[in-house]
Parts: sequence; C-alpha cells; structure tokens
Amino acid sequence: MKTCFLRRQAGVVRPGTHPAGTPGYRGFTLIELLVVIAIIAILAGMLLPALSRAKAKAHGIKCMANLKQLQLVWQMYAGDNDEKVTTSGYKSPVEPTAWVDGWLDFNPGNPDNTNTLALQDPARSKFASLLTSVEVYKCPADRSTVRIGGVAWPRVRSMGMSQAFGPGDWLDPAGFQANVTSHKYRTYAKTADIVNPGPSMCYVMLDEHPDSINAGGFANMMVESPGSARIVDFPASYHNGAAGISFADGHAEIRKWVDERTQPPAAYNNSLQLNVASPNNQDMIWLAERSSSRLK
Repeated sequence: MKTCFLRRQAGVVRPGTHPAGTPGYRGFTLIELLVVIAIIAILAGMLLPALSRAKAKAHGIKCMANLKQLQLVWQMYAGDNDEKVTTSGYKSPVEPTAWVDGWLDFNPGNPDNTNTLALQDPARSKFASLLTSVEVYKCPADRSTVRIGGVAWPRVRSMGMSQAFGPGDWLDPAGFQANVTSHKYRTYAKTADIVNPGPSMCYVMLDEHPDSINAGGFANMMVESPGSARIVDFPASYHNGAAGISFADGHAEIRKWVDERTQPPAAYNNSLQLNVASPNNQDMIWLAERSSSRLK
C-alpha cells in the first residue's frame, strides 16, 4: 500500500533509495565535490592551451589571407600604372603615391586611428580604387583600441609597408634619411627594380607591433655587421611570437621571431622605445636580407 502511494505521488522509487529532501537521502560529500572540481580544473587546464593555440593558428591563417589580398592589390595597382609601385607613405602629410594615409597612435582626438573612410578614399589610399574591404588592413589578432567617450574603438590598421618602397629613409645605417642622399641601398619605384633580392625574397608588408605603428611605412635598417644590428620599428608578434609578412611575388607567410628582443609585450600606449641597438639580432639580419641590397 505504501509503495503504491509513493508511485502515485512521486513516480517509481527504487528499493533502498530515498527522494531528495526525505530522511535517508544521501547527497555528495565535500570530498566528492572537491574531487569533481579538481577533475574539471585538470580538464580545463588541458583544453584551454589547446584552444588558445587553435585560436592563434586561425588568426594566423586569416592574417596571411589578408596579406595575400593586399599583396594582390599591390600587384594590380602596379599593373595599372606602368609597373610603378606605391610608396610606403612614411611622411605626413601623405606622399602622393603612398599606399595609405594617416598616422596611428592612441590619442582619442586623432581621427586617423578609427577612420575607415580614409582607407576607402582613393585620394588617401592608393588601394581604394581596387579594394573596398577595410578589414584586410588589420590582423585579426590585433586588439589595439582607442578609447573615445568611454567607448573602446578598434584601430583601423596593423600592416606596414617596407620603406624600401620609397626613399628608404632608414636603410642606411648612417641614420634617418641618409640613404636619400647617399643612395647606398636599393629602393624600388617599379616592379622591375626588384632584382636583388628578387620578388620571392623581397618583403613588402608585414604586421607591425601596436606600439610601433604610426604612418604607413615600416622602417628597418640594413645590417652591415651583426654587432651593429638595430630595431627601428618593431614587427608584431601576435601569432605565438610570429608575424605575418608578404613578398613582392605575391606569397605570404608567418615568420616566427627567434630573438626575445624582437617580441616586446604590447602596452597599447606608444611607450615602446623605437630605434634601439640590438646586436646580433637574427630577426633583424633576416629582415635586412629581404629588404634591399647595397648599390655602392
């Protein structure tokens, strides 16, 4: 009779068990709960690094796709302009043939930080007539923002172009703009000028460190002896210590930096000191070999 009553009131109850809240009900002990929590923590510790690596890999793939698209537009622009290439756009106001205009920083009063319309204006961006998507100018791993009126707005660009495509202001180790008058190292005004290194070894664009990027050009200095290597502008290291980089033949890759000095953490405030000595830095030697070559 009692069993039938329980079946009617609360469903079937197996012999030897008690519904929650009734005398004899046995819940989890504290030790059992701690064991479960510990197991969950161990599983999370195993899964989170794998997920983080997978996310970084996905960002790297997207970054390369963006660079390949920009590189294709770079080639198309040259094809439409008697093989003349865009310049890196170091100077401000903008050079007439600069690939992008604007100067990035973290100043909320600077419209260049967030103005995507400039990237769509042919008067300010030489790619604008061929490229309408502004997302490709920025690596998906770049989290840099500018806070305006209490709201964090993403900055518009993380890519910089080699200053060998222009006057080569920083190529000559003698200092800023020395190459403009010395013409010691090659610069490229047309695709036919890219002979040493050749197109497959001559880099055009790369991810730049968020505290280093400013105008459209990325500056690096030629290394005449390993001990004299310097870091003028810093490349990004978003992808587990690597950055996306594209070349004049159209291919792009993810370059893993090997020297810790090349990979300072991002502070997102332009506090990073640029143009610093970095003796025997293999990353700067690698980059110089893919920038230019000596003329005299």
